[in-house]
Amino acid sequence: MDDQHYHASGLSPTSDHGSPSREDTRSWKKRVSTACLACKKSKRKCSGTPPCDNCRAFQRTCIFDESLDQRRRVAAKRTADELGYHRDLLNDLFKLVREADESRALALLDIIRRNAPPHEVRSYINETLATLGANNTTPREAVAKLEDARHLLSVEADGPAFRSKVMDIHYLCDEAPLKVPAHPWTNVTNDADLVSNLVSLYFTWDYPFQGGLDRDVFLKHMAGGDLRSEFCSPYLVNAMLSNACYFSEFSEAYGVPGNISSKGCDFLAEAERLKELQSPQPSLVLLQGTLLMYERYAMSHNNDQGYITLHEAIRIGESLGLVGDKGPRIASDQLSKDMDSSCRRAAWGLFNIDTMIHTGFLRPSLIDHVNLPRIEDDLSGGQLQWTPYPTHRKPRPSYFKPFFDEACNLSIIARDISRSMFAGDNRDKSLQRHNREVLYERLLRWQALLPDAFASTDPPPHILLLKMRYHTLIINLFSCISDSEFSSITSEAPHTPESPPRQTPESKYNAWEVTQLAARGIAELAQLHRQEYGLSRAHQFAMYAINLALFTLLEQEGFDVVDEDFLALASSFSIVASRSALGRNLFHIFRQSVRAKAQGDRIRRASSISDELKDLLDEESTGRGRDRFDGYAEGLEKLNQEQKYHGIGREGGTNLQDYPGMGLSDMLDRYESLSLGKDDVFLERHRPVEC
Repeated sequence: MDDQHYHASGLSPTSDHGSPSREDTRSWKKRVSTACLACKKSKRKCSGTPPCDNCRAFQRTCIFDESLDQRRRVAAKRTADELGYHRDLLNDLFKLVREADESRALALLDIIRRNAPPHEVRSYINETLATLGANNTTPREAVAKLEDARHLLSVEADGPAFRSKVMDIHYLCDEAPLKVPAHPWTNVTNDADLVSNLVSLYFTWDYPFQGGLDRDVFLKHMAGGDLRSEFCSPYLVNAMLSNACYFSEFSEAYGVPGNISSKGCDFLAEAERLKELQSPQPSLVLLQGTLLMYERYAMSHNNDQGYITLHEAIRIGESLGLVGDKGPRIASDQLSKDMDSSCRRAAWGLFNIDTMIHTGFLRPSLIDHVNLPRIEDDLSGGQLQWTPYPTHRKPRPSYFKPFFDEACNLSIIARDISRSMFAGDNRDKSLQRHNREVLYERLLRWQALLPDAFASTDPPPHILLLKMRYHTLIINLFSCISDSEFSSITSEAPHTPESPPRQTPESKYNAWEVTQLAARGIAELAQLHRQEYGLSRAHQFAMYAINLALFTLLEQEGFDVVDEDFLALASSFSIVASRSALGRNLFHIFRQSVRAKAQGDRIRRASSISDELKDLLDEESTGRGRDRFDGYAEGLEKLNQEQKYHGIGREGGTNLQDYPGMGLSDMLDRYESLSLGKDDVFLERHRPVEC
């Protein structure tokens, strides 16, 4: 075929290698990727280069808007550039807040509140950071005050931030580290990105502290999409997604936009529906899903499913032979590697939760022992990294294996505390005093033998939570104690674990000093968590620990409302409590209990306390009109509906805004009622008066 035939057919002649000849390539017409604004408006064919042929002919200004160029590669580069700009802006904003003094931070806040354009905000940040770089001697006190100013400007407002993912820079920049499918595991959504986001949140913030499954095994089988899997099921996945919504701020996490009580409710309803369809035969995934459902119910303030679901999980664990007296049905060496690892995780996870909950509310635990050994292979070796997703802070060693070992060791001590101190069948005060001292010394030894790595300056949050649990156990241990023991003089007599019970009215340890020191230990850990990771995604156990520490400080004889540790804890509590209906109820009880101390004059005279915190804690602020925290009482009516809840309102009255403050024991009683309901196994919680 000659060149004429090529041109007649609309083709071009090629070289010997099948490529168009260089001469004919020059004659190809360049494809125009975008037109100028004038040609677009007049719908004329544009030549594509400024000034275009039409604009030259009509003597018009030729303007090309590059943002309209929708070629895939060009658009992708433009999007990446925009995301990079906004991410850098966000990071620099955080850097300014962390490092600048309070006046500069407040000036930035004023600029933002004036709805200034982004370039003005960017200009102020650049100018301020340049100044900081030239004089990088900002005192730690200024940084600490700035952190408080940032968190207390509105005492974390009414609740967690609510925003839609559409065109949201956080969502656009987000890339979940764990990629899993939505189908066939849930009917709530077919958005795999959303499911990946929630699963990643769960394994970042919840699982490390309270996990009852093997992460790698679960993810492998979820990614496989096999509904016949022994390690993943729709029930388990939806229970997990419902829990994970607690850590999410995207609109899809809400059943009703902006309503925190509705977080995860769609996934919860799906999990409840699937549970009804589950085979009644005990299985590993049934146990793991039920444990996750317990966690979800524990954050609710309007049902009594917490204890019911926890007891159900324990019965499943006993039926499988993982815990209890029956022993394992199948020897560990007869199980596959995945099944062996998953069963061990589930058994010890169940034990950890049982001891955490029952000891925390001064009840005897239900599980006496675990029938499987702990995980043997150290997959982390101190090298597996934990990344604080979805923030962009640096990864750090996870220490999952040593953490899991120490959590189990602490749970064994917690079991012994709950069974020896809260069973209610031992009225020998001398023996109880001896047991308390022995258990306290076991806790001290546990703390002293922690791995050196746990003392790093930036440990992952699950290690901070583990240390918080240590301090809460000390407070729990000394909660069941008579007034005479609180005022007893510390004994200098020698004592060893082998010594027989001492027949002396004096205690070896001063209960007030021990519990106050533990409360201040929680305050220090909460502040470290806040500085490193914030508290907007703190595990729900942090709320229990902070609340317990606050009421412990409230009960000290010389309580001072302007105590630095107390104010720091109150500030932290306002953040974690705003994330759930349960937290809001507990925060209202706390506020009323502080106001009952009638130290408003001390608050009003303190120059270092923000106006918002003064309004929060000053009893006279109740006469200045309703504030947003009054709404935190909604839902407390539950406590007055049945006698078993011991009512919180004044006798014969229903004014929940004005009920008197509570002590530590009464607070725990209400906390238990609001979160878990009343335990049908133990009808009455152990109370100090019975000791």
